[in-house]
Amino acid sequence: MEPYVVSARKYRPQTFQSVVGQSVLTTTLKNAIAQNHLAHAYLFCGPRGVGKTTCARIFAKTINCMQPLPDGEACNTCESCKGFNEQRSFNIHELDAASNNSVDDIRSLVDQVRIPPQVGKYSVYIIDEVHMLSTAAFNAFLKTLEEPPAHAIFILATTEKHKIIPTILSRCQIYDFNRIRINDMVEYLQYIAEQEGITAEEEALNVIAQKADGAMRDALSIFDQVVNFCGTNVTYKDVIANLNVLDYEYYFRLVEHFLKGEITNSLLIFNEILNKGFDGQHFVSGLAAHFRNLLVSRDAETLVLLEVSSSVAQQYQHQAQQCAPNFIYKALEIANDCDLNYRQSKNKRLLVELLLIHLCQFNDNTPTPEKKELKPISETQPKQQPQQRPKLTNTVTTQKPISTKITEEKPILTSAPKSVSITAPAAAPQQPATAPKAQNASTEPQNEPFTEEALIAAWNSFAKTITDETHASNTMLNFPPHKNGNTCMVTLVNNLQQTNLENHINKLTTHLRKTLKNDSITVKITVDSAQVKKMAFTPSEKLNAMIEKKPEIATLKNQLNLTLL
Repeated sequence: MEPYVVSARKYRPQTFQSVVGQSVLTTTLKNAIAQNHLAHAYLFCGPRGVGKTTCARIFAKTINCMQPLPDGEACNTCESCKGFNEQRSFNIHELDAASNNSVDDIRSLVDQVRIPPQVGKYSVYIIDEVHMLSTAAFNAFLKTLEEPPAHAIFILATTEKHKIIPTILSRCQIYDFNRIRINDMVEYLQYIAEQEGITAEEEALNVIAQKADGAMRDALSIFDQVVNFCGTNVTYKDVIANLNVLDYEYYFRLVEHFLKGEITNSLLIFNEILNKGFDGQHFVSGLAAHFRNLLVSRDAETLVLLEVSSSVAQQYQHQAQQCAPNFIYKALEIANDCDLNYRQSKNKRLLVELLLIHLCQFNDNTPTPEKKELKPISETQPKQQPQQRPKLTNTVTTQKPISTKITEEKPILTSAPKSVSITAPAAAPQQPATAPKAQNASTEPQNEPFTEEALIAAWNSFAKTITDETHASNTMLNFPPHKNGNTCMVTLVNNLQQTNLENHINKLTTHLRKTLKNDSITVKITVDSAQVKKMAFTPSEKLNAMIEKKPEIATLKNQLNLTLL
């Protein structure tokens, strides 16, 4: 029985053509080999599992091939290719910089670079995870990397290009590897399944590709894991059960309940999801992704952004036509807000349930029992003209204008109208005849004149109520305002005072308007740069000020023969 080899090693690409999802880079490398335009140093950077080390090995084998094929691939029949395939080639050297990152390791590599190849043209040095080298090791490597022997080629591979010092980057040709697309991974997984005699559903392979997050190596590892669970028949249900992935059907069912306004069924589905062991934030992020897929499914031009299988894409297209655009936009917004607030929430389940309730209510156009009870009341009242608000009267006449205002300003109420007494005319005569006038007077703007002394008094009274530690109270007491019409002008001497006072400007303005009975009062804060300069005394000015207070200081200065520096 042959030993088991994982798919990531067994189906590792051996030619440029078999590399998945990096056609632009492989074409560039093949052209460089064909035209003999080889650089002395290359840097392959990109996410994990996208083919950096694989391309480096293929490149090293191809440039040493003695009989390259017309398409630029290695022949796999010459002595150099056979040695590489059997892992006994002395022309290709691999170094793991994660465990060999010291200066001594680089010095040993530099000494080895001087030895010419025994078979082939070039000695290729592949340094993986090169960002793990220490700064001293990078500096020791600089001169050799810039001017290596003619037979030496360096290929550096890293997942974190930003950690490499600029002097290294400037000496290399940089190739950025992309994340592998889901469709490319699905095609390659189908090829491997055919080679292994495994039947796999397209939806199942699509879930594996999404779980891999753009890394082909991760996709192959997940594929092996799923095959161990499912056997030779890989189904969608088995894959989501093995990988703990939430089924698409839950989201499709939830959206149907949202459109119908069925809160109860939505909460029950969420409870079922929690009982299966799924996290609430995982559910919320998946729901937001579902609404995003519905959004891109509405337009044929954005349909290419949908990374799902063809059967699931048809479901998205069908449901997207049932959803109004405003509903999808609002659902995306509140789902994203719920995702952001999930970690800070103390009652996480309630937060998600409120999300579901809002989604049901947003698209609910069916009348509730409360709305049905209010409808006869609004129909019996006289209708106002369009875009006109009911006017308040200064005298009590009848109760109908009051009930008209209630029905016009708040046409959709739940249980609040039940507490409003519609038959209140019997109690109205008991109220004082001036009550409506007081209510009307409170709504009219106040514009009483005031003096500067009254302004300063109101200003100081507010300053004494400030209890924070920003010294705003001292600032207000030390810098009294002056009146300019209805504007309260105050001049400060630095920006810190301005910032401290602006933190209270809203409450200050409200206090002044209420105290002085003038709704037109505004507060304007300015900083006088001249005052700032006046505060910066020179040493001689400080000495003169001290002598004015203590004349003995002048006598002491003369006796000790002191001078200012």
